Amino acid sequence: MTGSVAPEADWDKAPGLLDGAKELTLGPEECNLAYWFTSVAQGTLRDRGETGHHVDATVPDFLREPGPLRDALILEFGFRSLSEEIATRLLGHYVAIAPGIPELEFYATQLIDEARHARVFRNHLVELGMSADTLLADIDDMAADYRKRVLDPVENFTLDIVRDQADFPGAVAVFAIVIEGVLAPAAELSERKWTPLSPATGEISRGTAIDEIRHLTVASTILRDHTTRHPEYRPRLLEILRAGVQLWDEVPDREFVIHREELFQQGMAQHADRIGDYEIWPGVRMLDTTPDQRYDMAERWTDEMAESRMAYMGLPVDVLSSPGTGT
Repeated sequence: MTGSVAPEADWDKAPGLLDGAKELTLGPEECNLAYWFTSVAQGTLRDRGETGHHVDATVPDFLREPGPLRDALILEFGFRSLSEEIATRLLGHYVAIAPGIPELEFYATQLIDEARHARVFRNHLVELGMSADTLLADIDDMAADYRKRVLDPVENFTLDIVRDQADFPGAVAVFAIVIEGVLAPAAELSERKWTPLSPATGEISRGTAIDEIRHLTVASTILRDHTTRHPEYRPRLLEILRAGVQLWDEVPDREFVIHREELFQQGMAQHADRIGDYEIWPGVRMLDTTPDQRYDMAERWTDEMAESRMAYMGLPVDVLSSPGTGT
């Protein structure tokens, strides 16, 4: 590819996260540094490099005013900025143990992607009126409990495999299937929720979702190819995935998500006129949904994505089922 933007990275042509992650096939050989500079930096991010949104996509005044809607967005983007910061630091280990140049280049670009995500989420909080001078400390304070109870266990689990065991394919599985595989549908929900309320917020979420498509699909190709070449690794991979599922069963992520969805519900009622008949998914008005329904839909999207990607890799999808729950 020379000079052109790949369709899956084109702002106007790229599919949504769910469709892209389920249907596209990308590998590290094609998603190299040249691809990133041409299709991402000069494609996805054209005119959006500084803030994650176009200058014409503005933050509405009502989101700068105190209220549950603003509180929900601050919590969501504050938590996501911290998650992406931790992801960036973890990815340094992936670059260090990458087995070949294609993998090294790809994970170097993903490291930059995650650092960018953390930056635009943080800076959006300043656009909402938070103080830039105390922003990092304010995020640490608001997310202290979330970091301790959700992010720290996930980070330690990942570090054990990528840093301590230097298991590259296992680390790929943890990041793509366990971490991003669970969080990506929530990112899809974020884009759908905020698009009718804030052009800037919707664009930030859109840009990060385009990146996540690439991360998920390339990782799936790395794992498919590795298990094809090394079938003896398959039991180890399944063991890691089972441990990852157990980890997510144990961390109280739902508690934090539902809290901000309840705030969003209150804010949505206050600004119902701005939302109108907007459908969050086909046939369902956003105004008619509840926090639990939105969370459950994101869970369903997680299952759909997992089923598609596990089939692509030739792995049994039931390995991602929670023991005793059937889900």
